[in-house]
Amino acid sequence: MMMMMVVMMMMMRVGSGATSGALALVLVRRCLLLGPLGLRSAGAQDGNGCGHTLLTPHSGTLSSKNYPGTYPNHTMCCWRLQAPAGTSLLLAFGDVDLEPSEHCAHSSLLLTDTQTGTAYGPYCRNSIPSAPLLVTNSSTVTVLFNTTSHRSGRGILLSYATSQHPDLVSCLVRGTHYTQEHISVYCPAGCKDIHGDIWGNPSQGYRDTSVLCKAAVHAGVIADELGGQVTLSREKGITLYESAFANGLRSKRGSLSEKRLVFHKACDNVLEVVAFNASSWWHEVDVLGQDRAWVAERAALSTTGHSWAAEPGAKAAWLELDLGTRRNVTGIITKGSSEQHNYYVTSYHVSSSRDRKNWRPYRGSSGQEDKVFEGNADSQGEVSNAFIPPIVARYIRVTPQSWHQSVALKVALVGCQLARVRAPRPNVPSVSKEVLEPTSRPDSCTPISGIALDPEKAGSTLLAMLLIGGFVLLCSCLLLLAFLCYKKRKSAAELNCGITKGYPKLESSQVCSLQSLPAPSLSSFPMAPTPGDLSQTHLPEYAEPDLVQESTMSTRSRCHQSLSTPCRLVSRSPLGCTAAPAASQGLPGAPWCSTRHLPCGPESCQLGWSRLAAPVLRGPVRGLGAVPSHTCTMKPYEKGNTAA
Repeated sequence: MMMMMVVMMMMMRVGSGATSGALALVLVRRCLLLGPLGLRSAGAQDGNGCGHTLLTPHSGTLSSKNYPGTYPNHTMCCWRLQAPAGTSLLLAFGDVDLEPSEHCAHSSLLLTDTQTGTAYGPYCRNSIPSAPLLVTNSSTVTVLFNTTSHRSGRGILLSYATSQHPDLVSCLVRGTHYTQEHISVYCPAGCKDIHGDIWGNPSQGYRDTSVLCKAAVHAGVIADELGGQVTLSREKGITLYESAFANGLRSKRGSLSEKRLVFHKACDNVLEVVAFNASSWWHEVDVLGQDRAWVAERAALSTTGHSWAAEPGAKAAWLELDLGTRRNVTGIITKGSSEQHNYYVTSYHVSSSRDRKNWRPYRGSSGQEDKVFEGNADSQGEVSNAFIPPIVARYIRVTPQSWHQSVALKVALVGCQLARVRAPRPNVPSVSKEVLEPTSRPDSCTPISGIALDPEKAGSTLLAMLLIGGFVLLCSCLLLLAFLCYKKRKSAAELNCGITKGYPKLESSQVCSLQSLPAPSLSSFPMAPTPGDLSQTHLPEYAEPDLVQESTMSTRSRCHQSLSTPCRLVSRSPLGCTAAPAASQGLPGAPWCSTRHLPCGPESCQLGWSRLAAPVLRGPVRGLGAVPSHTCTMKPYEKGNTAA
C-alpha cells in the first residue's frame, strides 16, 4: 500500500507525465512480484539486470549488468537497501548513463522511500541527479532499474552508506578530484571489482590519477567487504611507479606524475621472527650428488638463495612462525623459491595461536568461512595481504592450499607491538605452593606493583631520571652559592659599618652606609694630655651626642654620622693608659687608670672600625659633661675584662 502511495505522489510530481507514472507503477509491481527480498539489515536484490553488487549493513555498492559496458535490453533489477535502526541512508551517484528518452521512458533509475513516501527520479541521460550525494530521511530505500530497447549507455553505478558517514564518496573518485594536501573520506564496500586503474604500490605510493578507494584496498588500508574511513596525503610525484600484486589486486606500472597518493596506515612494521618450524622439509640431492637442505629457517623473506620447501609428496604441509611474544599482526608478505626452481604457493590459509596448542583459523570480517588468501603468480615477486581485523597472537601458521610444482615459501609478517595498559591490581596475599629456583638471567629492572615496565623503554626512562636529577642538583648548587655570597657580603658590611652592642638606637636617617663613613686619620687624634692638667678639654670636632635610652631590641651594629654628647677619644697607643687626674678617675662611669696597662670601660664607649683599621672608641659618659681625653691599650686585662 505504501508503495502505491509513493507511485501516486510521483505521478503528481511529473505532471503531464502520465506515461512515466504508469511506467513507475509497472516497475513497482514487477519489483514486488520478483519474489521475497527479505528484511535483512544488509538489504537484498533480484532481477535479471543486476550487475556487481555488495550490500552490507553500513555501506555497499551496486551496478547494472555489464557495467561499464552497454547494459542489455529489456532487463530489470530491484535492490532494497536497509540501514540499521536509528540511522538513515546516504546515496552517492557514481555514474548514471542511460539512453535519453522523453520522461526517461525507455531506460530509467527510480529511488523510492517507503517510510516517508518520497520518490527520487526517474533518472536517465537527459535527467541526471542534481547532486552527486543524495541525503534521505529513511533507513529503507528501494532502487529500481528498468530498460527497454536502446542503442547506447553504460548503465548505473551507485554506492550507499549510513548517515554516520557524511563524507561518503563514490568508487570512481580519483586523486585528481582533490586539491588539498590532506584528504579524509569514507569509501564504501565493494569498490575492489569496479572498473578503474591504479598505478603504484603501498611502499612508493600511488599515482594521483588512480581510483582512490580501489587504491586503498590495494594498500591494505580497508577491506573491500567492509569499506571504511581513509586518510591520505597528496605529496610530490615520483618518476616511476612500480607494479605490485596485493590484496587480490594488480596495480600497473606508471610514469611521472605531479602528485602521488600516500595512505596513512599505522602498525605497518616488519616483525622479527624468533624461530621457524615446519611440518617437513626437503633434503634435495641434485644430479651431481650435492646436498641442499630446504629447511624451515630458509623461510625468512630476507634470506638469499633458496627458500623453505616441504618434502615432496607430503600432505597438509604447513609453516609456523614464532614471534617470541604476542604481537598485533596486520599483514603478511609471501614469496616463492627465488631460485632456478620455479616453486611457489598460489593460495593458503592462515591460523594463529597463543600457546601453540589451540589454533584458530583466520576468517576475516565475515567470520563464516576460513579466508583463502591469494598467493604468488611466480617465484620471484612478493605478494602482500592485509589482516582486517588484525591477528593478536604469538604463533602464526601458514597452510598452503594450492601451489605450482612444489610447496616452497618465504614469509614476512607485518604489524606492531601490543599497546599494554594495565590497571593496578589489588595486593592480595597468597601462599606460594612451590619454590621457584633463581635463574641465571637477572631481571633487567625491579618490578613495581601496578606498573608495567617495558624493557625497551627502560633506557630512555633511566636517561630521563638522570637528566632530572642532574638539573635538581645544579639548581641546589646555584642556590647554595648565592646564599654563601649573600652571607659573605653581609658579614663584610657588618664589619665595615659595625658598632658594638649597646649603642643607643637612632633613627634610620642617622644610619650611614659604608660609603658615608668618613675615614678617620691618625694624625687628627689629640695627643695625650699632661698628667694633672684638668683644663684641657675635648677637641671641637667631637660634638656632644644626645642621651638616648639604650634599646635591648637592637643588637645589630650601626655606624653614625654625628654625636651631640661629649665623647672620650681613645687612640691606640703602645704606652697604655696615661696617668689621668685623680678627680676624673673617681667620677662615676669614667674609666680609671693606673700605672698598669688597663682597658677602657665597655659601658661608656662603643667601638667602630675605620677603613684605616684604627680602633676608635666613641660614646657618652653617663652623668658627665666634658671629660678629658685619655688613651688605653688594646691588650686584654689580666682579670678577665673584655678588651676594647
